[in-house]
Amino acid sequence: MLSEGQFQTKVIAYLKAHDIWYVKYWGGSKFTKEGVPDILACINGEFHGIELKSDGTSYNETVLQARSLALINANHGSGYVLRPTKKPEPKHKQFDYYCMTFSEWKAKWFND
Repeated sequence: MLSEGQFQTKVIAYLKAHDIWYVKYWGGSKFTKEGVPDILACINGEFHGIELKSDGTSYNETVLQARSLALINANHGSGYVLRPTKKPEPKHKQFDYYCMTFSEWKAKWFND
């Protein structure tokens, strides 16, 4: 099973290989906003907020992360949780966001 860090490396390598603009958001300091997705990207002209999680059952999105993803979706972007292979239902049902696997993600937005 990939750790979140290993999965992040894989996703970033894929974005780079497809010449996609992205930024890896580093949260956790007093100067950064909480709940911002791990990767912000522009894919085919659409804003994406991508929250990365490993397939482990103890790694779920927080309420703030779910709210941020829902706000991105409400503003015509794509906000979602991305996992290597496991596709659980969103943990926070009060917010409008979704979860997908790496292979689903590639099939949806890339023509490989």
